[in-house]
Amino acid sequence: MVEVSADAIARAVANRLSRDIGALSAQLDGVEEQVGDVKQAQRQTEVTLVTLVKEFQDYVAKDKRDKAKQLAQTRVGEVKADLERDFGHHNEVRRSATGILQAFDSGLVSEDTVRQVTEELMIKSPRYWLAPALVGLAAWAGDERALCEHATEEAFRRSPMKTSLLFALVLRRQGRREASLRWLRHYLLAQNPVALGREFQVILECVSQGAFGPSGRVLLRETLEKWRESLLDDETVRAAQVSRWRGEIDTLRGPGAAVEFPRLAEVCPQWDRLDATLTAARVHATLVDRFERLMAEPTPPSDRLEDEVDVILDRLVGDYDPEELPLRRELLYQETVVRHDGDEDTARQEAVLRAPALDRTRDYLTVQSTAALDPESVGASPAARKLAIASCHEWFAEAHAGFSRDYRAALPTAVDVRFGKAGARSGGTPGFEPTSWTQPIDDDLAGLQQSLRRHYDRHIAAYLKSLAYDTKKQLKIMLAVLLPSFMVLLAINVKFAFIALIFGAGVWGIVVHNRGDAARTAQNNAERSLSRRRDDALAQLAGAHAEWTDWRQRYREADAGEASARAFIASLATAGNGVSPFEGRVVGADGFTGHDG
Repeated sequence: MVEVSADAIARAVANRLSRDIGALSAQLDGVEEQVGDVKQAQRQTEVTLVTLVKEFQDYVAKDKRDKAKQLAQTRVGEVKADLERDFGHHNEVRRSATGILQAFDSGLVSEDTVRQVTEELMIKSPRYWLAPALVGLAAWAGDERALCEHATEEAFRRSPMKTSLLFALVLRRQGRREASLRWLRHYLLAQNPVALGREFQVILECVSQGAFGPSGRVLLRETLEKWRESLLDDETVRAAQVSRWRGEIDTLRGPGAAVEFPRLAEVCPQWDRLDATLTAARVHATLVDRFERLMAEPTPPSDRLEDEVDVILDRLVGDYDPEELPLRRELLYQETVVRHDGDEDTARQEAVLRAPALDRTRDYLTVQSTAALDPESVGASPAARKLAIASCHEWFAEAHAGFSRDYRAALPTAVDVRFGKAGARSGGTPGFEPTSWTQPIDDDLAGLQQSLRRHYDRHIAAYLKSLAYDTKKQLKIMLAVLLPSFMVLLAINVKFAFIALIFGAGVWGIVVHNRGDAARTAQNNAERSLSRRRDDALAQLAGAHAEWTDWRQRYREADAGEASARAFIASLATAGNGVSPFEGRVVGADGFTGHDG
């Protein structure tokens, strides 16, 4: 009875031990799978979170740009409506000015009609300087001296500078040389070269076209050169022009070169500086190409001096009045925001560069720079723009020299290639994260590849070792578990104790063997994957090394363009000394009949 009971107990213990071992094995497998799943889920969650954050930030930025663009479009309409409401009547006066002069030429409009039109314009625009000026012209044509003088005085009171220029140009247009020069001299003597009115752009047009003949050209050149010399002594004024031309040069940068050097861009920690340096060096060719085309652009004169003076007069009378400028600045900014699709930072930078064109007063050097860099904003003709570019050659050259000096100084003295956590291709096999490997890219390629191979092999070996299954440790655990059980069963039933020991050891051994096989399979798979990754990194290193050679060659070629750009800018010093289209010519019945000498 006792033996039967002992056998039953032994079998029960053996069955329980078998179930416990099997359950333990299953639980260990489950725990390992769960740990692996958790790690994988954590990595996936991190990737997803980073992606979501990036997408959210992009969405917020785009939404902000869209709203800014929509708001700017609305504001553009509002500002234009304000301009039309407050200053639209000025446009009617401006459109009438040249028409009245041409009516005098053709004789197709009666003096009474001209007088009626000018008087109506005076009533509609009582505070605008041009309205009484047109009344004065109509009175002059009708030989009404008293009315002409009174109207001229009224126009002069409202805008002495523009009125002086208007009559200087009208008298020149009519061939009244001496009277025209008196008005011109009166205008120039009243000017402060540090605070010139907006109408001064017309003077550049007159210089570029020789609109006042040889005597007027001499007067203008002597005056402008004296202003120029005095302003160049003011370091603040000069620095402002250099800064503005530097800003213009910076806008000539093209797109980055990452597409040309994809491997180098991925593994070189100094790539941003390399890219910025190459992009800057390429500006030289762009600069020469752009300004050579501008300077070579043909500017054929009109057949008649009257036509050219009419164009200049249109620019004079079409200029904005000071009261319009705040709205014009607002319109400039809002239109720039729309053009840049709501990118307010970029729009603000561009608006700052173009803002001097809408200043109430400007110094003479700023007038020249504005005509050269933003001719549309001041209505500068191609001829005046070329003259302005030539006049700005000194600070153009200084800005270019500073630009070249700065990008060369930014060129990194040491260029590296990096793989690992801080570099490219740090992802891949889960859990495999080699430390950063960084070496100078100028080193011999074979030596770099050998060093990188050793680096990867060392980390691959450590990673494969971490995947190995510790059989000895598991055997020790097995003995630690089975021996106490064996000793207990041995006291109960010797035969059953040995059976249970053999059975338990067999089951545990099978589990250990299966896990060892699984670990070896994982090691083999990981070794193949990591070997491919290592070889891929070696190939990328070779590609980056080759691209570095190409980068240096292209940088040298681009940087060599600095000498050509410098020589071209220096040549501008003599580009403004040519004969103007109407040099020495006067008005006559056929267009040009004689000389102003």
